[in-house]
Amino acid sequence: MIKDFVDILDFTAEQLAGLLKRALADKALFAAGKLPASLPRKTLAMIFEKPSLRTRVSFEAAMSQLGGHAIYLTGADIGLPTREPVQDIARVLGRMCDALATRTFSHPFVRQLAAHCPRPVVNALTDESHPCQAMADLMTVMERVGELGGRTLAFIGDGNNVARSLAAACTRLGMHFVLAAPAAHELKESFVASLPVGQGAGSYRAVRDPRQAVAGADVVYTDTWVSMGQEDQKAARLKAFAGFQVNAELIRAAPRQVMVMHCLPAYRGCEITEEVFEAHAQTILEEAANRLHFQRTLLNVLIGEGGVG
Repeated sequence: MIKDFVDILDFTAEQLAGLLKRALADKALFAAGKLPASLPRKTLAMIFEKPSLRTRVSFEAAMSQLGGHAIYLTGADIGLPTREPVQDIARVLGRMCDALATRTFSHPFVRQLAAHCPRPVVNALTDESHPCQAMADLMTVMERVGELGGRTLAFIGDGNNVARSLAAACTRLGMHFVLAAPAAHELKESFVASLPVGQGAGSYRAVRDPRQAVAGADVVYTDTWVSMGQEDQKAARLKAFAGFQVNAELIRAAPRQVMVMHCLPAYRGCEITEEVFEAHAQTILEEAANRLHFQRTLLNVLIGEGGVG
């Protein structure tokens, strides 16, 4: 059993596929009013160094729907990173609460929390990884196309934390991941070398031309070009990514039934146009809603069943 949910590559293809299928089944049960409130009197501590709409609401709503409760803590509330050591924070919260979710800058911080906390720790976002987002994304793809194996996801834009988690999830689950990014914004070679490609797994490919990336794609995915904490780089980034906008011309180069996805918030006129966003808004908003549905299942498994088997 794996106690924590920190990084996609911590899990096997079978474990990830099992979580996705369980989340889809639980979503159907919830819609029918038949999903039990299986975590009464359980508490999730949420440590947020970065504010968020979807992450906070989805975790709090998930715990409420399962009969539990969530406590929102900012970095200032617990004195990050100076007032007390990470291991003390982890050991104290792990004795007062039933799980921790953390949205922070430092990936090693989440690893440290998980190493010292006796309860499950969930990575709700770091600068390196966004595993819950990637799983909700692939859950959305499964709802539309069924089995994931052999499908192609083209990511247009920055090789950021979302791109890394999606590359890991896609290749682990037998999908083909294509990144179209400027040279200075591709995924690091050391990370690419860790991806489970070949021998029945998926594949990874980096290209410069977005039109080449979307040809044959089942999914075209984009994200903001300027993430939280990169505001001082905005002008340089907007210039670097000028040819990587998801617009009507690019979508015409993709297959007719292609899905367009965005993890939000979306900056219309930058990484995606208003026209394309609104044409695919139903998919994008269901993708956002699936953060709730995937995380509800994840919390149920981690807290109620002791981990991912």
